[in-house]
Amino acid sequence: MLQKLLKHKTEIVLIVCIVFIFALLRFFETELFYDPFLNYFKADYLNLPFPIFDGVALFWNMFLRYFINSFFSILILYFIFKELSLVKFVTVLYTSLFIILISAFFLIVLKLDENYNFLLFYLRRFLIQPLFLLLFIPAFYLQKKQE
Repeated sequence: MLQKLLKHKTEIVLIVCIVFIFALLRFFETELFYDPFLNYFKADYLNLPFPIFDGVALFWNMFLRYFINSFFSILILYFIFKELSLVKFVTVLYTSLFIILISAFFLIVLKLDENYNFLLFYLRRFLIQPLFLLLFIPAFYLQKKQE
């Protein structure tokens, strides 16, 4: 086991660095990204109306954050599995999921009311945090193990 770890020490160091980047993004999120929903969801959001926001700025900041998280998540998946076909598949998957999630997010914010804020909370989490990585690593590991 130790020999396997030592054999892949470069990949392990790179993965640890990327996880550190994720932590930095999370720690400095208020300084780096425009997101009026940060404070909204820290408060008693179940009883509050949606905050006033600039839709274009919110979209581009969420896109940027999703892109950064996706890029580093794909790098981690590549370092773990070493398959370019997997990287291509995951890139298409991340792109498709972004289109679906951002559409649902703005549909709720612009067309529906605060009764859907609980759903909005979770949609936003998948957009701004690398949660898909936590789902993809075990899924692809099991897939590879079955092959």
